[in-house]
Amino acid sequence: MIFTLIVHASPVQNQAPETALRFAKALLDAGHTLHRVFFYRDGVMNANGLSSTPPDEPCITTAWQSLAEQHQLDLVVCIAAAIRRGLLDDNEAKRYDKPHGNLAEGFELSGLGQLTEAAILSDRVITFGGRG
Repeated sequence: MIFTLIVHASPVQNQAPETALRFAKALLDAGHTLHRVFFYRDGVMNANGLSSTPPDEPCITTAWQSLAEQHQLDLVVCIAAAIRRGLLDDNEAKRYDKPHGNLAEGFELSGLGQLTEAAILSDRVITFGGRG
């Protein structure tokens, strides 16, 4: 089965990003395909390369990067949500006259078209941290 995950919450809001990560690992271990992980709304903060995690807590950004590298996953960050929250890659930083980007390596900024395409190509789309 082919899955796409949508993460709506930041790592400091609640456990949704960590739950999504555990779910991603479980589905990959079970032999399923993870087409894309799309970070939306406050979920874009999972891709903040400048966030710092206390040493006794897991770093969710690093965990997503490791999983993506290990399984060649597509980690897409909604560009509109990211810009609103001050999360920029180097190109957007130049565009908005900022000194540098802060998007963590392995994540890419893109639009909602990537989410639409992922939903079309996936058998299941699972949302974590969405508002009811």
